[in-house]
Amino acid sequence: MPWRNTRSPYFIWLSEVILQQTRVAQGLPYFEKFVAAFPDVFALAAAPEDEVLRLWQGLGYYSRARNLHRCAQEVVEKHHGEFPATAAALRRLPGIGPYTAAAIASFAFGEAAPVVDGNVYRVLARYLGIQEDISRPSTYKVFEQAARELMQGTDPGLFNQAIMEFGSLQCSPKDPGCMHCPLQAACYAFQHGQVTALPVKSGKVKVRERFFYYSFIRCAGQVLLSKRGAGDIWEGLYELPLREMEELPEEPLLPEGWNLPVQRLEFPEGTVKHLLSHQRLFARCVAIELEEKYLNSLREWAAPKSYLLVSECDVPKFGKPVLVSKFLELLKFPYL
Repeated sequence: MPWRNTRSPYFIWLSEVILQQTRVAQGLPYFEKFVAAFPDVFALAAAPEDEVLRLWQGLGYYSRARNLHRCAQEVVEKHHGEFPATAAALRRLPGIGPYTAAAIASFAFGEAAPVVDGNVYRVLARYLGIQEDISRPSTYKVFEQAARELMQGTDPGLFNQAIMEFGSLQCSPKDPGCMHCPLQAACYAFQHGQVTALPVKSGKVKVRERFFYYSFIRCAGQVLLSKRGAGDIWEGLYELPLREMEELPEEPLLPEGWNLPVQRLEFPEGTVKHLLSHQRLFARCVAIELEEKYLNSLREWAAPKSYLLVSECDVPKFGKPVLVSKFLELLKFPYL
């Protein structure tokens, strides 16, 4: 991986943020795309937020992208473009939590700061027999201290990388390679038959179901977009005009307050499902086309709702949720 053999705090930070909740195979192209667009923290800090969100499109968890941008700006404005060298100082930056701070501090600056992720929880719980519930925030300190004690006398960056890879490749969640494990003789879980029971994790977050009904409105080579507000999923991204409902309609519905004649209407069959970490979305979309002579009327209708009327060919310039891109593809929209 391109971030493995570097001590650049910018590249390490960028890779760690991208790989949160993301597989390496999926995250690598985004890392390369961001490095090409923003080769250093100054370039990222100077970029418009919409451009950062557009490049992030498809990765999900868009608060990461917004925090990435805010963090770059703070590093430039308050630290003259130099990342702080300690985990404690790094944690004061936007979007940098204990894990990312420890990764940057250990990999870039050699600080003895243990990283604690899912792999580390699993390895230490099994090897040391730690019985604390990892779903409780207070448990983090227990594992951090255990890792810190094991780290003594080692290269911190190498130790962190090794324990994470060991958890990923050897001490995996399912079917770990215990029979060929070099730590077998000293492993508490193996010796006590608790491999499948550790780490202890209780309770699952309840998944919320939501029903989205989109309107793809097109007139004279222009379409309507809406920017999502704060306090909900996809903050700052652009979508089609949305009506959130208690259930999805079986027949096409026009947007609320619609008063314009429709030239052509399309209502694709079926519901598109989209799963987020804590939400399950069910969505449908109606496509509405108007005659060119109604363009000004459409503009007047859209203005109070703060919708944007943009040229079709400019739609790819706006960062959009994957769900919206799915509908554009379903409707055979030529500019994806």
